[in-house]
Amino acid sequence: MSRNILMVVTNTEYFADNIHKTGLWFEEFAVPCIIFCDNGYHVQVASLLGGKVPLDPESENLIKDIKWHDAKKMLENTVKLEDVNYDSYDAIVFPGGHGPMFDIAKSELVGSAVSYFYQTSKLVAAICHGPAGLLTAKTDEGYVVSRKRLTCFTNDEEKYYKKDGLMPFSLEDALVERNAVFVKQPVGEVNVVVDGNLITAQNYQSSKAFAETIIKYFEK
Repeated sequence: MSRNILMVVTNTEYFADNIHKTGLWFEEFAVPCIIFCDNGYHVQVASLLGGKVPLDPESENLIKDIKWHDAKKMLENTVKLEDVNYDSYDAIVFPGGHGPMFDIAKSELVGSAVSYFYQTSKLVAAICHGPAGLLTAKTDEGYVVSRKRLTCFTNDEEKYYKKDGLMPFSLEDALVERNAVFVKQPVGEVNVVVDGNLITAQNYQSSKAFAETIIKYFEK
């Protein structure tokens, strides 16, 4: 059965110092997007501001073949999240890169979107720093992530890649502070965690397994 997937990406191009570039980590978008399309899914890409999405320059060397180029074209003119009809989609998916830590993480609009998908039993999925999109999402009982098993780019990985000093806060710590049950693997190891209609993945190395887990979720 064909599915409609809403992928929500960052508009942030720089870290807070306005010197070091960041953005969307391309592999975390391209790999799932290609797998979704290969399975007959329809993908719509949205961002808070709409328009062209900045790619983390460290991830641009991962543009490998025609399919990856086609995925990149989808980032040239994203729609505004505020203009999206959530009823039209079966899942909301957040790719990472450090960019989401600066816009998606603090967006009440993103939080309300996640809350809607979660509470209507639609799939919510996020990879690496994508779980920043879960931080403001709430239900009547509290935060969506409370008591949920999940993962994200870990504190150990921030330190390993020497990005901890550029971070506005620790995503791992913020999720734990919201009473999430944090599940992590060593730096760079594939890790995908499923808890009901919430799927999260730890890092870009998990991109393929993340997408395949989403496909399996819909095939059940």
